[in-house]
Amino acid sequence: MASYHYSPILFMLLTLIAQLAESRLTQETLTTAFGATSKSSANEGTKWAVLVAGSMGFGNYRHQADICHAYQILKRGGLKDENIIVFMYDDIAHNDENPRKGTIINNPKGGDVYKGVPKDYTGDSLTTLNLLAAILGNKTAIKGGSGKVVDSGPNDRIFIYYSDHGSPGVLTMPNDDDLYAKDLINTLKKKHLMGTYKNMVIYVEACEAGSLFAGLLPKDWNIYVTTASNPDESSWAVYCPGFDPSPPSEFDTCLGDLYSVAWMEDIEIHNADTETLAQQYQVVKKRTAAGGDHGSHVMEYGNMNFNAEPLSLYLGSAPNSAHKHHNKGGKGSHKPISSIAAVEQHEADILYLRRKVLRAPEGSVKRKQYEKELEDAISHREQVDCTFEEIGKAVFGDDNGIQMIKTVRSAGQPVVDDWDCFKTLVDTYKTHCGPLSTYGKKHMRAFANMCNAGVQQAQLAKVASQLCGNNFN
Repeated sequence: MASYHYSPILFMLLTLIAQLAESRLTQETLTTAFGATSKSSANEGTKWAVLVAGSMGFGNYRHQADICHAYQILKRGGLKDENIIVFMYDDIAHNDENPRKGTIINNPKGGDVYKGVPKDYTGDSLTTLNLLAAILGNKTAIKGGSGKVVDSGPNDRIFIYYSDHGSPGVLTMPNDDDLYAKDLINTLKKKHLMGTYKNMVIYVEACEAGSLFAGLLPKDWNIYVTTASNPDESSWAVYCPGFDPSPPSEFDTCLGDLYSVAWMEDIEIHNADTETLAQQYQVVKKRTAAGGDHGSHVMEYGNMNFNAEPLSLYLGSAPNSAHKHHNKGGKGSHKPISSIAAVEQHEADILYLRRKVLRAPEGSVKRKQYEKELEDAISHREQVDCTFEEIGKAVFGDDNGIQMIKTVRSAGQPVVDDWDCFKTLVDTYKTHCGPLSTYGKKHMRAFANMCNAGVQQAQLAKVASQLCGNNFN
């Protein structure tokens, strides 16, 4: 047999190559036998999150508080700021009415959740266009803001969380720039066709939130959705002044929303590595509905095949001890289900105005100002309700008009079949009767029902013109 003599350096190189080959073979063998491990970044992909508070004004404190709290959970769970995109008006923390300047809390005993939150899209850059472009990863369509988008790949997971007011087929955004269900669904469809995510989870806190997905979201897009409410009911605010548990005495506004604090407080007392999406859904569903008439029905839509996955795949994971910083007391920090008092979303706005009146000194200029704001808000609601009742009677007749504009379609059907008609009738109303307020949008079902019944634009234009006469006051 021939004898070979290697230099010490060459021998070391050959040994190293052999070790690498053995290591590679061992890893490939294990992968074939047991599947890729969860530690493999190539297979697990990147976690992305889009957080949206679609309101503005201190009376809507709770929505930005929800979003900021969610950010802290994601951050502690290991997500990087570069992968968390935040949409919020950012007019709460430093608002003149904020009794704790520069901070936001989401629980009566909670700490500041505002610190460190990225200011990606605030003020005028908080738009539907930017939101949909960010979800798609379309940087060229972004106007203003940080320019951050979900630049995801096929192995990545995406979490989207929205908190604000909603109405049939619509999620509210500032400056009358609302997000229609069809536009959201079309964006999700494009994202699916692009193949730039593995699974997507969406949580929506809003009134009639189920109407954004019922009959619209296919089951084969690898998108799992839960909503705070079904297609025809309100969602609810919690930690409101005068209710138990109430916020600190200096606050006149609600600190959070029932569905939202339910999922966030749940993850703060459980192990995200072992609790699944399905398990959290059951917990949140129970807590959100516990108030009976003062609660809502949490719904789920889309693909249920992966809801057995752990929450950590979307929200990250962190030691339970880290949670106590933002929700003091940790495991026992929120009250038992039966003792949480909730306030209907639209009534939360009136509650806020009433509290401002009560806090102002009797006979003061401030008190008279707040009394006028409250009186105007109540008067506006009565006027809007009356206007839609009259529209219903004019379009469908005195006997059936009111019933027709309020009719809810069967479960599983979309709120409207012709979304172009829906948008057209909404714009027609605005032309003659002015912008729809947050409260006014609760009547959006009327436009959907008119489209479903074949009502034409000219017919509504004639009726609205006679009723409103371009009087926007």
